[in-house]
Amino acid sequence: MFRKSDLIDSLSRELSHARDKRDALASHVTTLTAAIAELEVRLSAENDRRERERVVGEIEGIKERLRDFYMAFAHAIAGMRDASVSARAIVPEAPELNNLLIGVATEVANTVDGLLGDLDRRTDALRASQATPELPQSLNGFFELPQNDDRVFRLPEWLPRREPTKKEAVEDQCSTAAA
Repeated sequence: MFRKSDLIDSLSRELSHARDKRDALASHVTTLTAAIAELEVRLSAENDRRERERVVGEIEGIKERLRDFYMAFAHAIAGMRDASVSARAIVPEAPELNNLLIGVATEVANTVDGLLGDLDRRTDALRASQATPELPQSLNGFFELPQNDDRVFRLPEWLPRREPTKKEAVEDQCSTAAA
C-alpha cells in the first residue's frame, strides 16, 4: 500500500506541476498575444504613414509636371500672341486670334490654379490624417480626370475645322433624324 500512496502523491505533484506550467504558458500566450496585437497596430500605422507619404510624393510630382507644362503652354501662347500682333497688318482676323488666345490662356490659368488648389488640399489632408488614403495605387500612369461638361468651350466660326469622316457624317445625320 505504501507504494500506491507514493505513486498517487507523485502523480498528484506531477499533475499540479503540469497545471502550474499550463497556467504559466497561458499567461505567456496572453502576454504574447497582446504584444503581437500591439506590433500589428504599429506596423499597420507605419504602413499607412508610408502609403500617405508615397501618395503625397506622387501628388507633388504631378503638381510639378503640371506647373512645368503650364509654363511651356504660357510661353507658347505668348509667342502666338506676339506672332498674331505682327500679322495684324496683313491678316484682318489676327485681332480675333489674339482675343481667343487671351480667353484660352485665362481659362487654362483659372483651371490650373483650381487643380493645384485641389491637389494642395489633398496633400494637406493626407499629411494631417491618420487614415489610409483612398487614392489610386499609382498616380504615375495616365488617368482620366473628371470632366465638367457644364462649360463648353466653343471655338470661333472663322477657325478652320477638320472635315468629318464619312462615318461621323452618317452618325450626325442619324442623330439629327432621331431628334
